[in-house]
Amino acid sequence: MSAIDHLDLVVTSLARSLDFYRGLLGPLGFVRLSEIEGERGERVVYLGRVGEAGEVSLREAQSDAHPVPYDRYGVGLHHLAFAAGSREAVDERAAWLRERGALVESGPEEYGYSPGYYAVFFYDPDEIKLEIVHRPRESDLVAEVRRLTARLERLERGRG
Repeated sequence: MSAIDHLDLVVTSLARSLDFYRGLLGPLGFVRLSEIEGERGERVVYLGRVGEAGEVSLREAQSDAHPVPYDRYGVGLHHLAFAAGSREAVDERAAWLRERGALVESGPEEYGYSPGYYAVFFYDPDEIKLEIVHRPRESDLVAEVRRLTARLERLERGRG
C-alpha cells in the first residue's frame, strides 16, 4: 500500500471496527497505532506498518446520509485489498475471519486476475468489502515456470 499515504474509513462503531481491523491487520504488519483529532473533533485512529508508508484510519460516522450496510455499488469505495506476503498468510487470515464469524464472500483461492493471484474476499463489521491478496513477484513466477519445465522434462525422459 506504499503508493497510498492513507485511507480513511468511516464506521458505525469505532470500538468494534478498531478491534476487527487490529486483529485482521496486525499479522500483516499493521502494528503501529496513532491518533489524531479529526476536523469535527472526532477521534481518528491510524493503523500502519513500522517503517513503511500507507495507513488505514478509522473514524466513527457522524451522519446517517449513507445506508448501512455499505453499498459498494454506490458512489464511493468498492473494496479495499491488503497485500499478504504469502499464500499461507492469506489462508491464516481467512481462518481467523471464519473463527470470528466474519462474512467471507469467497476464497481463499486462486483467481485469474493475474498469474498466481491468491485471495480471500470478505466483509468488515459494516459490510465494507475487503480482500487479502498475495501476488507472487515476477521473479518467483519465472523460477516456478523453470522448476515445472525441468520437472516435465524429467518426467518425459522417464517415459521415453
